[in-house]
Amino acid sequence: MTASRLKNASIIIQDLLKDYDIRLRPSFGSEPLLLDIEIRLASFDSISEVNMDYTLTLYLNQYWRDERLIFGNKSDEMILTGEILDKFWLPDTFLPNDKSAYLHDVTEKNRMIRLYGNGEILYGMRFTSTLACMMDLRRYPLDRQNCTVEVESYGYTHADVIMRWKNGRASILDLDKVQFPQFTILDYDTVSYVIHLATGNYQRLSLSFILQRNIGYFLFQTYLPAVLIVMLSWVSFWINHEATSARVTLGITTVLTMTTISTGVRSSLPRISYVKAIDIYLVMCFVFVFAALLEYAAVNYLYWGKKSKRRKQKTQQDKSKGKIHDDYDLVEIDIDRASPIIGLYSNTSVNCRKSRITSFDENQQSNHVIDTQSPRIRPLVRGNPALYPSSYNRSPRPRRNYHFLNYLRTRTINLRHSIPHIQDVNDIDRWSRLCFPILFILFNALYWPYYIVRPQTFT
Repeated sequence: MTASRLKNASIIIQDLLKDYDIRLRPSFGSEPLLLDIEIRLASFDSISEVNMDYTLTLYLNQYWRDERLIFGNKSDEMILTGEILDKFWLPDTFLPNDKSAYLHDVTEKNRMIRLYGNGEILYGMRFTSTLACMMDLRRYPLDRQNCTVEVESYGYTHADVIMRWKNGRASILDLDKVQFPQFTILDYDTVSYVIHLATGNYQRLSLSFILQRNIGYFLFQTYLPAVLIVMLSWVSFWINHEATSARVTLGITTVLTMTTISTGVRSSLPRISYVKAIDIYLVMCFVFVFAALLEYAAVNYLYWGKKSKRRKQKTQQDKSKGKIHDDYDLVEIDIDRASPIIGLYSNTSVNCRKSRITSFDENQQSNHVIDTQSPRIRPLVRGNPALYPSSYNRSPRPRRNYHFLNYLRTRTINLRHSIPHIQDVNDIDRWSRLCFPILFILFNALYWPYYIVRPQTFT
């Protein structure tokens, strides 16, 4: 553009807008308008698993040609900003997966139009948008996510406006300069397709990112503390089983710490129904910690149970040796009792009435002779329910309950006999020192290769 025409730029703009109708798109009534799109990424700001969205700042450049604005050669150009932009026809481009967005306005609104002499137009703007990104968190935090930026015309159908990427994959600029603390951009792709809606067929452009989550934060904040808590629970295997307070305190502390870690992880995630990778790891760590606490419960039960059994056996042996040796007399139960059965009671009984047995031999003067015959049982008197109410009102239900309890008692005894007999309770601690670490190492050997080596596919 020559110096003389630069001086008359305002006159040129007035001439261009003199018969310009902003309500009609370029090439109205003829072929569709070709609208080229170019995106320059400024930054990835944040990503939220709870809201299933991410925020980025970008420059959106749109290219088209309007024959009504020809004023010279392609080398001639004018850059316009401010309120004059509202006097030109602008495409109604929007982002279908946009949740919220705002145009930057410091110090002025960040948008401009560049007019070329041959009628080509560049319309650029800078804005920040929060876009929806439906994430699959089954592998969280060892996952990859596919998030998109979708561009579409709101009102113009495929017959009016054909949107396309300006240079294919090269239409995405400065992607290698973007730094994202939570993710690493592995790859991207540009797609163009026609979407069918109730109002017509629209051309849609899609920019998809393959995002790999960085595991470093979760290693130091979740996985490593969980591993250390599990290893801390194994310390109880080296503590004497008689130190009850120390082992119980250690076990409960590790269980509560694992619960706190799990609660902190769940607070930063949405309430989804499927199981995540980090859930599996934390649940297994909780199982190991809780099993260590139950291991001491088993040791404590066996130790004090055997000690009580030895005490009982010793008492029985003392009784058999004669330390508790009393004579027994035949005693008749008082007439007030329901059953007139003669029982066998020791001299130490205090609530029984002794019946002195006298000899039938008149030649003997002693009246304290023990009868060697078996005690005589009085026959039950039948026919008078008032004297024996229990024998008439007895129902079969207590008998069934007795058989059921006897069955449970028998099964319990059989189960107890089927358990291997442990001579020394310290053997449980010795086996636990070996089995717990081996099982935990085996779990990690299966967990990490499955989620790291196994590829993740996207639909």
